[in-house]
Amino acid sequence: MSKDIDVLVLGGAGVDTIVHVPELPLPYADSYMIDSGIRTRAGQTGDFVALGLAALGLRTHHLDLLGDDPEGDLVRALHRDRGIALTAIPQKAGTKRAVNLVSPDGRRLSLYDTSRSHPDDRLPEDTVRTLAEAARHIHVSITQPCAHALPVLRETGATVSTDLHDWDGENPYHEPFAYSADIVFLSATALTDPQRTMRRITEQGRAHTVVATAGAEGAHLLTDGEIHRIPPVTPPAPIVDTNGAGDSFAAAYLFGHLTGEPPLRSALYGATAGAHACTIPSTETDAIDRATLLMRTA
Repeated sequence: MSKDIDVLVLGGAGVDTIVHVPELPLPYADSYMIDSGIRTRAGQTGDFVALGLAALGLRTHHLDLLGDDPEGDLVRALHRDRGIALTAIPQKAGTKRAVNLVSPDGRRLSLYDTSRSHPDDRLPEDTVRTLAEAARHIHVSITQPCAHALPVLRETGATVSTDLHDWDGENPYHEPFAYSADIVFLSATALTDPQRTMRRITEQGRAHTVVATAGAEGAHLLTDGEIHRIPPVTPPAPIVDTNGAGDSFAAAYLFGHLTGEPPLRSALYGATAGAHACTIPSTETDAIDRATLLMRTA
């Protein structure tokens, strides 16, 4: 059966309001003057992964819940302008949104508006199945509607990846994602023993590959039972924001994987794309393209 979609991205659509602050943590004060302005733009984890995949030439389709509101319009416009197919399921509670406080060194603190999601939110099973059956691969955001879609995804036979972000290795919410995916990405930030957590994911789940990103220290790659250290890649310009670096890493790794590259080469793609993302201001949405990625990793 021919596949019309290279990667189906599930979930993670939303809007961020960016506030550049003098430092993090932000000391208490009655008020702060934000000279750089406060800006709202489309782009949460699923949006950034879809953007990264599309920029690398993969046929990408994004499925999520969106509200009929200004935030939803921003998400729709981003996908339309970048030529990314989007299936938006109506969400009465509104489009997901967050406020990101960004420090001068590019670190961030995200405040998520949880009023825009409900425990009974679901992605329609028929829609999920139809799109999944047309896809070579599916990347799943760790949102609650996506958790309910996992059994359907497995029935289609498509390979699955997910990003657990800053999982501490203990929170049970992340486990269905960790143990249902073939490729698992996560941040090593909250892990006391990243390698132990990575091995547990492969032992208790179906993953053949686990990647734990470690910021300026590079990444850890577990594949074929061996753990490799992926050295960091020097960014091509000064670091201005780390937001989206993990999403860019995942997108470029999947590009390598889906074009037949071995895991170590795919991880180099990921590290290179992640470094590039750190040079993009948080108020913008951009991703490394295929020609630039291949040139920098030649």
